[in-house]
Amino acid sequence: MTTTTHELRTTSGLDQPLLRPFDLGGLRLPNRVVLAPTTRARAENPGLVPTDLHVAHYAQRATAGLVVSESLFVSEEAIGQVNVPGIYSPEQVAAWRRVTDVVHALGGRIVAQLWHAGAVSHPDHHGGRLPAGPSAVNPGQTVFTPTGPKPTVTPRAMTVREIGQAIADYAAAAENARRAGFDGVELPAQGVYLLPQFLSPTLNRRTDAYGGDGVRRRRLLFEVVDAVAAAWDGAPRVGVRLGPYWNTGEQFAFAPDRLPEYDELTAALNDRPVAYLHLLGPDLTAPGATPDLSLFARYRRLFAGPLIANNGFDRESANAAIASGVADTISFARHFVANPDLVTRFALGRAPAQGDPSTYYTGGVRGYLD
Repeated sequence: MTTTTHELRTTSGLDQPLLRPFDLGGLRLPNRVVLAPTTRARAENPGLVPTDLHVAHYAQRATAGLVVSESLFVSEEAIGQVNVPGIYSPEQVAAWRRVTDVVHALGGRIVAQLWHAGAVSHPDHHGGRLPAGPSAVNPGQTVFTPTGPKPTVTPRAMTVREIGQAIADYAAAAENARRAGFDGVELPAQGVYLLPQFLSPTLNRRTDAYGGDGVRRRRLLFEVVDAVAAAWDGAPRVGVRLGPYWNTGEQFAFAPDRLPEYDELTAALNDRPVAYLHLLGPDLTAPGATPDLSLFARYRRLFAGPLIANNGFDRESANAAIASGVADTISFARHFVANPDLVTRFALGRAPAQGDPSTYYTGGVRGYLD
């Protein structure tokens, strides 16, 4: 798995590794540039329904080999942020059909990322009721509510019945995604929300079938994988996103001693109907730093299917990762925010424009379509 001299010479041309086609979970991708999920809080309406802004935003980025949608709430109980669209109502499904139709008309492929906030929510989102998570442990995050940002509270511990309902909500959302024209779904098991909450020994202190050791903590993720896969009649259309190196706040601090647990989880995904692994690397803090490919190679050896690598890549490091065999495709979030024409810029060797973080979650056209 070494980068050849020819491949390095052509990283700004049309035959660079990023621009080569690839088969991902039964989808033929025209290139290996993936739009990572970028939740932008533009569904500013009571029903959390996608709008014309969403249609235009995804149409602009349809040249990506694969588009992964922003995170979509699977039910009202799953809500944890303001102005983030869902995929649980007929109105939402119809609106997402407009998005997928235009992406497909432009030659693109798009999957829906399915989201449940779990304990990282607030009573303001649930009529004053406490949100529910794996255990009654405050996740120590900030939540955007209708009246502004607020700290999370200590949640209720989910009952087994509520866990079953959450699994059913994911399954229903997958069915809705298929009806809305999506080509598949992705499950975010990285970050701070419900699935990674159950994976965390800090937040998951259960002693029943869903907690107590690594095998039982990952049970919810696997049951959700199986439930959403049923919507696709056996076709490999379910991706899983993992973040072994995630590090935010005391309750989600990176713990090296948890990496063996992630090794076991990743290897066990080979026994589930998983189309691809979307792996989030650590944040890069040093100026000019590039992703450490050895951190991705660790999971490349464990997972037999396609691997999407994410976090901190530019054109050069992305081409190197693909040429070396460490990843099959590379996803970009920040670059795609400011560069809907990112694939063209890569092809022509042009530097990407820089985004304005102050516009990321503010609503409206600015920073979203311009």
